[in-house]
Amino acid sequence: MKKSITLLAVFTFLVQFASAQEFEVGTNVINTGIGLGGYYGGYSTSTESPVFSASYERGVWDVPGPGVVSLGGYIGYKRFTYKDITYNYDYSWSYTVLGARGTYHYTGFDIDNLDVYGGVMASMRLYSGDDYNDLDSRPGASAFVGGRWYLTDTVAAFAEAGYGASFITLGASFRF
Repeated sequence: MKKSITLLAVFTFLVQFASAQEFEVGTNVINTGIGLGGYYGGYSTSTESPVFSASYERGVWDVPGPGVVSLGGYIGYKRFTYKDITYNYDYSWSYTVLGARGTYHYTGFDIDNLDVYGGVMASMRLYSGDDYNDLDSRPGASAFVGGRWYLTDTVAAFAEAGYGASFITLGASFRF
């Protein structure tokens, strides 16, 4: 029994150090997340859903510094509801955000399971709802910073902070 536990501990240790988790040229990652807050807001008396988002990125070139630049896409969705009790009126609207992202992954840290990055996104915010206000679809831009901690070779937890569809996003990443 003691031998089995020792072998399992040695195997776990070797697997942990045998596979680097850095972002490289050719790396593909899909993120799925839930975000809170954000630039695309509502009235102070409205209720809002979190931002549900998914993004894809692919490492496309090495840059001095050290680092890797990735390019990819983003889709996010957020819904708002406003209820006026005085006039018995309900109003709801939503935004779907479609964007193109460029991200710089800093690879200078010597920490195997960590991927830190920052980037920018150009997007189109697509409005859907009643014609109650002057809300409309429009282009947008945002910046973000984030990090991933790989739990396995292919699965990571991620967190991003930025100004755009949400201020804080937490979720899971899948590398292939």
